[in-house]
Amino acid sequence: MSRVYVIGTCDTKEAELRFAVDCLRRAGAQAVLVDVGTKGTGAADVSAAEIAAHHPQGAAAVLGLNDRGAAVAGMAEALTRWLATRSDIGAVLGLGGSGNTALVTQAMRALPVGTPKLMVSTVASGNVAPYVGPADIAMMYSVVDVAGINAISRRVIANAAHAAAGMALNAVPPSDAAEKPGLGMSMFGVTTACVTMLREALDATHECYVFHATGAGGQSMEKLLDSGLLSGLIDITTTEVPDFLMGGVFPCTADRFGAVIRTRLPYVGSVGAVDMVNFGAKDTVPAQFAGRNLYVHNPQVTLMRTTVEENRAIGEFIVERLNRMEGPVRFLLPLGGVSAIDVPGMPFHDPAADAALFETIRAGFVPTANRRLIEVNAAINERAFVDAVLAAHQEIA
Repeated sequence: MSRVYVIGTCDTKEAELRFAVDCLRRAGAQAVLVDVGTKGTGAADVSAAEIAAHHPQGAAAVLGLNDRGAAVAGMAEALTRWLATRSDIGAVLGLGGSGNTALVTQAMRALPVGTPKLMVSTVASGNVAPYVGPADIAMMYSVVDVAGINAISRRVIANAAHAAAGMALNAVPPSDAAEKPGLGMSMFGVTTACVTMLREALDATHECYVFHATGAGGQSMEKLLDSGLLSGLIDITTTEVPDFLMGGVFPCTADRFGAVIRTRLPYVGSVGAVDMVNFGAKDTVPAQFAGRNLYVHNPQVTLMRTTVEENRAIGEFIVERLNRMEGPVRFLLPLGGVSAIDVPGMPFHDPAADAALFETIRAGFVPTANRRLIEVNAAINERAFVDAVLAAHQEIA
């Protein structure tokens, strides 16, 4: 039977953690108490020292440090590596304050999508994006601090334990039906026509999952690829890259394209919507960009056209990662325009900026038998470009 791993700092919250373990066992689940206290003085089924030993630099890089922040960061890395060695995870249940929430959810984020993850936290009623990221982590507000068993904490912790037990004891079985391979697609409003045509062409043979390229969307797409839930990507819309480089509101992380590099799964990509950086309402655009080519997409979103210099930086970011992909790769350049508003007569049409992007990628790209750069004399939303993407996908899928 799979187990529920209850994780927290036993040096400060042992009573609460053991209460959760007792609830799980009464519910019929196998529970394992894991101590991640950086003092290493708690008692648990799995000690803090055992977890800390999984740090790349050994337990000394985690335990006995005077710097609490460094100790917590070290324990988070050690826990992440330790959980990766477990093949019997039915669910992970964390309890704690801000420090333990950051520690445990870092390890949770590294687990595959679909593995039950529940965090009872004092900070769960605020902005939980840094803790959840692209993962399917359920956050439960503790209401009172996780500091003693009382009439409130007893019910909250028990509810969380019963939820974790239910998930572990009722795992979703694999489908008996032959499932279509999952395919991730990135999309933005200005690349919707392209992705819609792609999806309609592939729906009969693939389960198409479309991700809105808002920062979290790209991360979620790659998380599913890392989790083995996608067979490949058609990553047409890489607009999160300019937001990351220029300070927009929908940024990727430095790990953009990392899942493709790690998994070596089939990848078809392009430069959709890299002609823009996204900001909020027009009065929120940073002052240094006041004189730029701005386009009000709607009252809450203002787009800024990327310049020649910025497109060179975008191209360098993308091509460096493309060259690290060792699986089957096809990357397409839509020479007629990278978005719906980057075509003749539209506000972001800028041939010089596009040329800088294309030339940077062209000059830096290292072709191999598996990795090819394809140039298409069409705009990204034109049928000719869609057909080229479909042909590239069919070639490597």
